[in-house]
Amino acid sequence: MDSLPGGGAEVLHDEVRKHISPRKISTRQWLEVMRTAHEIGIKSTATMMMGSIDQLEHRIFHLDKIRSLQDETGGFRAFIMWTYQPGNNELMGKKISSLAYLRFLALSRLYLDNMEHIQGSWVTQGKQIGQLSLLFGGDDLGSIMIEENVVRSAGLVYKMNREEMINLIRAAGRKPALRDTTYRILEEY
Repeated sequence: MDSLPGGGAEVLHDEVRKHISPRKISTRQWLEVMRTAHEIGIKSTATMMMGSIDQLEHRIFHLDKIRSLQDETGGFRAFIMWTYQPGNNELMGKKISSLAYLRFLALSRLYLDNMEHIQGSWVTQGKQIGQLSLLFGGDDLGSIMIEENVVRSAGLVYKMNREEMINLIRAAGRKPALRDTTYRILEEY
């Protein structure tokens, strides 16, 4: 194992976590897991799910925690933020507008200037907003999802095939490429 996904972060603010994920580890514990992984040479990603009950102050707190740990360890490969989907679950919250998502993505790129990659979420935002994320600070769209269950269980299904993604990235003025988990380019299109 040479990589660790950053899932489970949700929003790194215990006031929010106790409501949306009471059985998950605390903010401090999540950060300690990542710190330990980084110290033993395992790189990871950092994620954030925004829009359940969290507010802007909670999201900024989250970014600050990620930024501080990245300054300390340099172990995060990428920051991946996605939006809460209010369908088919008991959490309260409203769908965040695409504009609010893109603005926070741009803020994340500026605030996390120590993070090499910022991934846009076409899976929760759709193809067009995913494409726009490349103009709002994102440099990665993740992957073509073979099987995605979390967002789908909330009633949202966006699909894209390889050619669609290549064309979408080109149309945004970017160079499409296939990468591995370490962001090593395997093939350019």
